Amino acid sequence: MKTKIMKTNFKFLAIILSLGLFLQSCSSDDDNTPVSSAPVITDFEYGEGSSHSTEFFAYKGSDIHLEASIYAEGVVSSITLSIHAHDLTLGDNEVDWDYENVYTDADYLVINPTFHEHVDVPTNIPSGEYHVELTVVDELGNSTEIEGHIQILDPITLSDIDIDATAKRGEDIHAEFFVTAVSGIHTISVDIHAHDLEVGVGEVEWDYEAEYQDEFHDLTEAEFHKHIDVPATAPVGEYHVLFTIEDENGNIEEYETHIDITA
Repeated sequence: MKTKIMKTNFKFLAIILSLGLFLQSCSSDDDNTPVSSAPVITDFEYGEGSSHSTEFFAYKGSDIHLEASIYAEGVVSSITLSIHAHDLTLGDNEVDWDYENVYTDADYLVINPTFHEHVDVPTNIPSGEYHVELTVVDELGNSTEIEGHIQILDPITLSDIDIDATAKRGEDIHAEFFVTAVSGIHTISVDIHAHDLEVGVGEVEWDYEAEYQDEFHDLTEAEFHKHIDVPATAPVGEYHVLFTIEDENGNIEEYETHIDITA
């Protein structure tokens, strides 16, 4: 009788032990199941492209350099970059810029890729602050986003503008301003003309055009200071004045005004 009880207890203990080993095995299997966390984005930098600047600005007509290190336990499935602005005022011939690109290059669809791209900045967009977003998604659907802001600047700017509003024929027009051109000045040109002015006796239609290159060529900063002679025979009336500054990359900045020529 005693032997029978011992056998029964032994079988019971064996069952408990087997169950324990089974549960431990299942727990061990669970522990070995890889758990993928969301990607981590570090060293996110961006700025003016030609110099690989890390300062947060770039110029219209140039490009933006962007770079980031990505740590991802799971293989990356996509990297999305978006650049857009909020409530910038559009100037003449300007359009909104809303950039988005999904990168699925083979170099990026790996574990721990390095993101490095250059994005062209249109010439016909408003200058101002733009929002930059970089989003990384892995094959398990985990995603991470990092964001910042960049200033988009004009490649050519004019300041301290002082141009006569009136001038007498037979005298001169004073025109003065300061030019900053990041890529260097190529030319500065002036165009003065009138529309449908009546040409009186002894008067001759006046249309003035001049291009200044040698004294300003390749300078990144310059003061334009000229006196333009008005013929004594120019018809009296309103004239349209257009200054055009072109840089070495072909970017153009125009400034226009009007002047009254008097007797």
